[in-house]
Amino acid sequence: MNAVGGNGGNLGRGNVPLGLRFLLIAIVSGSLMLLDHREEHLSRIRQAFSVIVYPIQAAVDLPFSGWRLASRALTDQSALLEENERLKSDRLRVDVRLQRLAALEAENDRLRAMLDSSARVNDRVLGVQILAVDLDPYRQRFTIDRGLNDGVYVGQALLDANGVVGQIVRVELFTSEAVLISDADHAIPVSVNRNGLRTIVVGTGDSTRLRLPYLTNSADIEKGDLLVSSGLGGVFPSGYPVGRVLEVLRRPGQAFAEVIAEPAAQLDRDREVLLVWTAEDEVEGRTSASVAEAP
Repeated sequence: MNAVGGNGGNLGRGNVPLGLRFLLIAIVSGSLMLLDHREEHLSRIRQAFSVIVYPIQAAVDLPFSGWRLASRALTDQSALLEENERLKSDRLRVDVRLQRLAALEAENDRLRAMLDSSARVNDRVLGVQILAVDLDPYRQRFTIDRGLNDGVYVGQALLDANGVVGQIVRVELFTSEAVLISDADHAIPVSVNRNGLRTIVVGTGDSTRLRLPYLTNSADIEKGDLLVSSGLGGVFPSGYPVGRVLEVLRRPGQAFAEVIAEPAAQLDRDREVLLVWTAEDEVEGRTSASVAEAP
C-alpha cells in the first residue's frame, strides 16, 4: 500500500511531459524575443553583460593581439632597416656621381680657360695631358702624352691658361718629360712688364715660389710687378706671364736684393697644358724640310 501510495504521490505531483515543457519554453522565448524586438527591454541587460564579459574577451585575445603587434613591429623594423641600407647605398652612388660631376665641371672650366688662352696666342699651340708627376720632392718634373710623333722637341715651352709652366727636357716617340719653372735647376729670362727691366727667374723647388737673385738693391722693381718671358735665349716665346712679385727685401750693405715671386701658372694643379710652337719654329721647320727635299 505504501509503495502504491508512494507511486501515486509522484504521479500526483506529476512530472510535466517533455513535449509540454518544450512548448511552454518556446512560448516564453518567443514572447521575450517579441517584447525585446519591440520594446528593447533587454538591451541594457546585454550592455551590462558585455561590460562584464569584455575583460574576459580581452584576456583571451591578448596573446593573439600581442603576437600580431610583435610580428608587425618586427616586420616594420626589418623593412625600415632594409630601406635605410638601400637609401645609404643610393646616397653613396649619388655622392660619387656628384664628385665626378664636380671634377668634370672643374676640368671643363680649365679647358675653356685654355681655349681662351690659346685664342689670345698668336703662336701654334697643342693641348696635351699630364700623364705622371715625378714624386721626388727635389725634382719638379712631369710626363705628357705627346712626343716625337707629334713634333715635340727639347726646349719647347709649355703654358697653361695663366702663364708659363715649363719646358720639355726629354722627348720620346709618344711621350715627353717636362720640367717646371719652379724646379731648383731651372731658370728663365724675364722682363718686368711695368718698365722692361730684364732679369732671370730661377726655381726654388717650391711650386708656389720663384726667386730673382740677380737684381741689385737699386733695381726698379716693386711688389706686384708682373714678370713676363723676355724671349732672350730663344727657348721661351716673349710676352707670356711668368709670375708676379710678392716681396722685395733690400738689405743695406749687400749688393743684391732678395726678390720673391709667385708663378702665374697653377703649377701644382694643372692636368692639361699647352705646347707652343713659335713662328720661328715654324719657319725653321719649313726651312729644314726644304733643305731636306732639295736634290
